[in-house]
Amino acid sequence: MTTALRKKIEDRSARVAIVGIGYVGLPTMIALANAKFRVTGIDLNEERVRQINAGQSFIEDVKGSTLDALVKSGNIDASYNYDILQNIDVIVICVPTPLNKNKEPDLGAIESTVANMVPYVLGSPKLIILQSTTYPGTTEEIILPKLVSLGLNAGEDFFLAFSPERIDPGNTNYHVDNVPKVVGGVTAECTELAASFLSTFIDSVVPVSSPSVAEMTKLLENIFRSVNIALVNELMVLSQRMGIDIWEVINAAATKPFGYMPFYPGPGVGGHCIPVDPFYLSWKAREHDFYVNFIQTAAQINDNMPYYAVTRIADILSDHHKPLKGSRLLLLGMTFKKDIGDVRNSPSVRVAELLIQRGVELSYHDNYAVEIMLNGETYSNVNLDDAILKQYDAVILLVDHSYYDLQSIIKNSSLIVDTRNVAGTLGPHPNVFKI
Repeated sequence: MTTALRKKIEDRSARVAIVGIGYVGLPTMIALANAKFRVTGIDLNEERVRQINAGQSFIEDVKGSTLDALVKSGNIDASYNYDILQNIDVIVICVPTPLNKNKEPDLGAIESTVANMVPYVLGSPKLIILQSTTYPGTTEEIILPKLVSLGLNAGEDFFLAFSPERIDPGNTNYHVDNVPKVVGGVTAECTELAASFLSTFIDSVVPVSSPSVAEMTKLLENIFRSVNIALVNELMVLSQRMGIDIWEVINAAATKPFGYMPFYPGPGVGGHCIPVDPFYLSWKAREHDFYVNFIQTAAQINDNMPYYAVTRIADILSDHHKPLKGSRLLLLGMTFKKDIGDVRNSPSVRVAELLIQRGVELSYHDNYAVEIMLNGETYSNVNLDDAILKQYDAVILLVDHSYYDLQSIIKNSSLIVDTRNVAGTLGPHPNVFKI
């Protein structure tokens, strides 16, 4: 059976389904289709399915023309019905794994996907790869038992593995195909087959001994970033009190050619991974009577940064004889990072919500986020021009989108609070203040 499935993968006759068509799922579909596989995306969002079938991309990393060509060639389509899985050979799960309101793992999407998938895995063997970021043990504790309960044997009747996604939205240098891919299966046969499949569209595949190792690898990668960002965020708060420019310190330290890697502070961390992954590990660690205090402290520091940013905005306004309450503020940038349209866990959104709670008359500009929900109300992107800038008591630079004309912003704003040292590249200006 393994030989038959392997042959289908090698000659590209294997049908592939991607469950979850988002920032991970859609680029994965493109990479597979470019490798000559026929790929079907499955998503419960009917509008997203419609867009895929119309060749319309909804994320910046996938060009509409690229998607449209692959749809017209028959290599890509989409559906919201799981019954297509009965004709699928490889299932790749890319559904979201957020936190609940208590910052505990919410595996509802994975559990729902498995429940919907199980009726269609009987018959010919299928390769199933989970890519969604999660805690170590998920693949073997959540997915494996469901398949075994059907009387199926891992490595014979089905092949199950975990391979963490390494998508970096907005990164123009690294894509699905040129970032090494870690994979661990529940048996040696599962690892081997999954690695063989992944190597058909990814340059370098790194097999590991188990799904748990692969799951922990993903958490380590993102916790590494979380901890180091928290370090510079805390040093930024200290440096502000000491009258030291933390960005100058970081740039000076970065001249050391060994033993140092620069990380940069800001109003918080966003996206799916950095604000979420540390809590997945801390939750799982408690099952083993272990408390990852160091990691949790870093996550808490990053979570607190929007509050610090609002305090600094209030202080800077006060220094210029302007109270925070009643001030007219224009926020520049609402996405979680530059040049993308993703607002998941965006610290800019949290800063905006906190400012509104403090009585600010708030507007925002971000061409990547036409509308935003803030404290239950819809806010719309305002135009950005010289006249608009002059209408506000202060402009708050939250995201360094490439299209911003910094010189015009500085020239026409009475006061600027720069949370990312965006304007610092243009030298000191009397109306620009860092948090």
